[in-house]
Amino acid sequence: MANTRDDLLACAEDLIRTHGYSGYSYADAAERVGVRKATIHYYFPTKQDLTLAALQAYRDRYKMAMTSIENDFDNALDRIDAYAKLYLLGVEKGLGCLCSALSAELENLPDDLKRGTASFFREHLDWIERVIAKGREKGEISADFTNVGAARLVISSLEGALMMERLLDGTAGFEITLKALRTSLTA
Repeated sequence: MANTRDDLLACAEDLIRTHGYSGYSYADAAERVGVRKATIHYYFPTKQDLTLAALQAYRDRYKMAMTSIENDFDNALDRIDAYAKLYLLGVEKGLGCLCSALSAELENLPDDLKRGTASFFREHLDWIERVIAKGREKGEISADFTNVGAARLVISSLEGALMMERLLDGTAGFEITLKALRTSLTA
């Protein structure tokens, strides 16, 4: 029973990443996890609660990954490459970004989901801006962009490549975008 909550969170994440917030239900999650809908209500009284918890778990996982990237890589471009590999996992699994899926339905989202989704993107923009700033100080990153502009370029390129390459060329297409991104940022 202890894993049921985690199983529900993972299932909700996958459903949102493939079908969006409006496109999944407790019935979908119950069927996939092999529990009754009443079990889901025990852990998450509403779909909004389940989605918020899945969103928070997703944000936490990314925060841990970004901390690991900072610890494992010294060069800013290598950090961005490692960060991009997190998106590549979505391409390989045929899953979009959870927060992109949520933001596509912005007008239909409850306010707390809007705030959580916006916070995800802000956290990532802030982290990449810091990576870019440090890389620029060390002469690794081109001065052609502001830190803010470079961070937005990174996020929008990766989010777009994730969406597009799930449909087109998969990993090979994503790698083309990553190489172009690295080239554009290199000092």
